Amino acid sequence: MIKLLPLLALIAYGFAMWRFSAWQLGRELNARSRPLTDARLAPVLARLARAIGVPRIPLHLYEIDPVNGLAAPDGRVFLTRGFLHALDRGQVTPEELGAVVAHELGHVALGHSRRRMIDFTGQNALRMVLATVLGRFLPGIGVWIANLAASALAARLSRQDEYEADAWASALLVKAGIGTAPQKALFARLDRLTGAPGATAPAWILSHPKSTDRIAAIEALEARWRPAPRD
Repeated sequence: MIKLLPLLALIAYGFAMWRFSAWQLGRELNARSRPLTDARLAPVLARLARAIGVPRIPLHLYEIDPVNGLAAPDGRVFLTRGFLHALDRGQVTPEELGAVVAHELGHVALGHSRRRMIDFTGQNALRMVLATVLGRFLPGIGVWIANLAASALAARLSRQDEYEADAWASALLVKAGIGTAPQKALFARLDRLTGAPGATAPAWILSHPKSTDRIAAIEALEARWRPAPRD
């Protein structure tokens, strides 16, 4: 039991750090957000709500400039002010923002916030164990390697979540009669809208898959969903 105490302490530390991060994010969102009602989005949100079987989809506006969507640990879904500015400028359509909302709803439905709690706890424990072990054999660079390995693992798990939320959103959009065209169209120019590194950064350090890979994954789903040709 005594031998397990350091590992248990690391897991407890990781869990405490995740809880603090979730609390800090919740406080930030409460301070800088409000319910979002926009007549341009209402028809799309109504179609998504009918497809899910709920009266309405509560949506919140997060008052920051970057273009992004967010699913909070408490299940709330947000669009940023940056996305609304893009809608004002005609850079995105209401259907494309509906695809963003569907994606964030996928994170909520698939329990990614709860899973990320476990992932975050394990990654912090792994980071500290590796830093301790590698630091003995590789003084000076052991901690750097440990941080790099843990960050690469976190990015891979995050990309997996994004692919899963994309697939959930695609299914919802098809069920709502919207289809996946807005979802793919937005991904085709998402890097320009967000200023993301796109193809210039190594894939293994990105927390989100490359947009081209996301489009390819959606098209692979569509190919599987098409009925087989009859003889």
